[in-house]
Amino acid sequence: MTRITFARRILLTAVAAWSLPSFVQAQPATAWPQRTVTIVVPFPAGGSTDTVARALATQMQTATGQTFVVDNRPGATGAIGATFVKRAPADGYTLLVSSLGTFVIAPHLLKGMGYDPLKDFDYISIPVQAPNVLVAAPNKKARTVQEVITELKANPGKVSFASSGNGASDHLSAEVFWQQTGTEGLHVPYKGGAPAISDLLGGQVDYSFQNVNAVLSHIKSGKLHAIAVTGSKRSPVLSDVPTLAEAGVKDAEVYSWQGLAAPRGLPAAVKGKIADAAIAAMKDPGVQQRMTEQGLEIVANTPAEFTAFQAKEFARWKVLIDKRGIKLD
Repeated sequence: MTRITFARRILLTAVAAWSLPSFVQAQPATAWPQRTVTIVVPFPAGGSTDTVARALATQMQTATGQTFVVDNRPGATGAIGATFVKRAPADGYTLLVSSLGTFVIAPHLLKGMGYDPLKDFDYISIPVQAPNVLVAAPNKKARTVQEVITELKANPGKVSFASSGNGASDHLSAEVFWQQTGTEGLHVPYKGGAPAISDLLGGQVDYSFQNVNAVLSHIKSGKLHAIAVTGSKRSPVLSDVPTLAEAGVKDAEVYSWQGLAAPRGLPAAVKGKIADAAIAAMKDPGVQQRMTEQGLEIVANTPAEFTAFQAKEFARWKVLIDKRGIKLD
């Protein structure tokens, strides 16, 4: 009897040991998160992307009871941080929050980036978007889109438009504008939005398509003149400023947006839990108010919606970059 009991005990122990790995593997899909989650931002702290990532981290931490940390890994127009996330385990504990540049623009301008945005990420949600706004330097007389177009046609290739860099959304907004109006301006790229705005305020450059949130305070103070926004509808914080379409420029809609992604291969249950937490975070009334006050519009879409949108944006910007011959240098 003792021998039979002992043998059965050995058999049960073996069965339990054999079953343990599958149980452990199933745990993350049913209990995410169980440890610290890192949100990588491929840009320096303090910018729009960093602000969005920290809002997500704070709300998701409160909702889940686990720690969420933001890890800034700037460099190579976002490629360093994106490549780091691509190489991380697809378990939901390393996420990426980046602007559209990383996902749909830079891949058409840089070779050997270390990641493929169409193959290396699972797309989870777009937390926010914001239109750009065409602003004029203090010394400019133009107050309407037609006045800007008239000036461009009278001085082809001489009217200057500042941007935060080649291939940035403010640069591409200008390229779309010139394309759709049959005009040509002088692109003046800077190393970041801050120096571009500084020279715009000083009158060293004529115009710029800046992110609404970046120049909102200067518009409200009267230092910069807002002429039109690039969105499909008027911005809630600039309700008296028309869209380009309203001003007669069709098919020039541009949004700057931030996206939440993860390494490709997330278990479906984990992806669902991350998406639910991120969407709930952005729909929090306090977060909505803070974002709206900055000129950012809540999107909070689903993984399927973001995936389809990313593919559409990727194709759109490739066509423009190729047609306009846009280069980084």
